[in-house]
Amino acid sequence: MTGPLGALDRRIVGALQVDGRAAWERIAAVLGEPEGTVARHGAALLGEGGVRVVGVPAPEAGAVVHLRCGPGQERVAVLALARRGDTRWAHLLAGPAGGVAEIRCPPDRLARLVGDELPRVPGLVDATADTVLRHVRTEDEWRPGLLATEECDALSEHLPPPGDAPFGEVKELSPSDRMLLTALQFDARRGDEELAEVTGLSRSAVPRRVDRLRRDGRLRIRVVVDPARIGFPLRAVVRASAVPRDVAAVAAGLRREPWVLRACRVTGDRPLLAEVAVPGVDALHDLTTDAPWLDRVTALDTAVVVGTLKDGGLFSPPAPRSSWD
Repeated sequence: MTGPLGALDRRIVGALQVDGRAAWERIAAVLGEPEGTVARHGAALLGEGGVRVVGVPAPEAGAVVHLRCGPGQERVAVLALARRGDTRWAHLLAGPAGGVAEIRCPPDRLARLVGDELPRVPGLVDATADTVLRHVRTEDEWRPGLLATEECDALSEHLPPPGDAPFGEVKELSPSDRMLLTALQFDARRGDEELAEVTGLSRSAVPRRVDRLRRDGRLRIRVVVDPARIGFPLRAVVRASAVPRDVAAVAAGLRREPWVLRACRVTGDRPLLAEVAVPGVDALHDLTTDAPWLDRVTALDTAVVVGTLKDGGLFSPPAPRSSWD
């Protein structure tokens, strides 16, 4: 299924965005719905594959790659990046921007990426790679307003990770923790007993370790869902400039905007980059012309996302072909 979700299903997705491992019983109590109904709808959502709850590690250093391609070569070039195992997300963009992707790339690999790997991308005319300096918001923190504030508070057991946290503050994972993270990578709702069986940990140790990893920010639980299915069909990539002393304030403003799906601070002449998912053109207009986060912005570029080839490290299904194809 790829169509828009119903009202209850959207609220269940909203609950999973707050706590992807919450039991159906708890979600039902917060939503004020019968437990059996919530469990049935939730199982159907996860079973169809259009909604996934996955575990991801703390964000690492990376680079945002902007592509300029030859005529008609945009999809070929972006697909080449999407096929890389270290690519987190990759989008086709409207206009001359062509495409954009984020690649896991520590600084010591940047020269190889820029000098050896990007020039071999088919269809590419030019590319720039901006190093990610801080993650302002990651996909696991996206709360687009599907639930009321009090409902989110009732489901929240873990404080959100700090925005703009230096990469060096993330603690290393032990071998047991890495096994847990691997076990949760494709299904973060696996039960404690199953996790104990696949990791070799005791049944009592699993929930304590998972809880500690989440509290430390080393394990993030995110919901993978097409924003269009929950009421946000228009996505765009926004790049903003500000004088250096105001960059942190603009980043904090972006973090407060519910329609910001992900955002980061980067090198280059546009030190702030955000991906937004909004209900429509009017909402995009308001977010990019009259929102509070713009108060200290000195320049702004906006490019509409016309295709997503990879998101959250997972390949996205192809969009329906148009009547022009």
